[in-house]
Amino acid sequence: MKYYEREHVDAYARIRAEGLDQWNDLHDEDSARGYDRFAARHALERELPGQGAGRTVFEYGCGTGGAACFMASRGYSVHAMDLVPDAIHIARERAASRGLEVEFEVGDICRGAGPRHPVDYVVDCFCLQSIVADEDRAAVLNGVHRSLKPDGIFVLTTAMFEPARDYGADWYDPDTGIVWTHSSRGTGGARLLGGTWFAPIRRHLRPADLRRELEMHGLAVIAQSGEFGGEVVCTRLG
Repeated sequence: MKYYEREHVDAYARIRAEGLDQWNDLHDEDSARGYDRFAARHALERELPGQGAGRTVFEYGCGTGGAACFMASRGYSVHAMDLVPDAIHIARERAASRGLEVEFEVGDICRGAGPRHPVDYVVDCFCLQSIVADEDRAAVLNGVHRSLKPDGIFVLTTAMFEPARDYGADWYDPDTGIVWTHSSRGTGGARLLGGTWFAPIRRHLRPADLRRELEMHGLAVIAQSGEFGGEVVCTRLG
């Protein structure tokens, strides 16, 4: 099991067992938003046309499907994917209860999963920060480039480096943007740092570093906003 899988498998098992709406409900400071008030909603409202009839979307890391359902309710043809079966189970239930047609699928973009045909939009609602290793991030962003039509748009919302963020017992490496958390020796990706085992859990980049990474994988940044630069819109180069 790769370093990013266990946390998400456990989290969505708990979300399903407790009847919660979304990932943020696991954290007291972000809970009680409701299913339709997912974290990236403001960015999608701003960046996607209000009426999506005839437009296709691929969302990876869709979680319980809040964003996918929102886009489908606006007429977009949505293909949404998550690596955790429990997340997709909840997403399918929520879409059905709203009378929405969304193609939900279990799959991992880090392992090459993606849409069968290029789409108008690829959407990432706070998934990329959990993809830490260079080779996995390259797989994701190369997959985004491959999935977009020549005039397609990538809408990314991701957690970023925040100067005042308190990492507590975790350790932040300013050179790479990787957040390391206490772990056992056998955990995927674990390293011995200062006599203690740590595993990679997040990657919080500075705005310029994220921009360079996107451009390196054929994505031209046309807008970067948000308090810390984590709301990004890209077009496809080449």
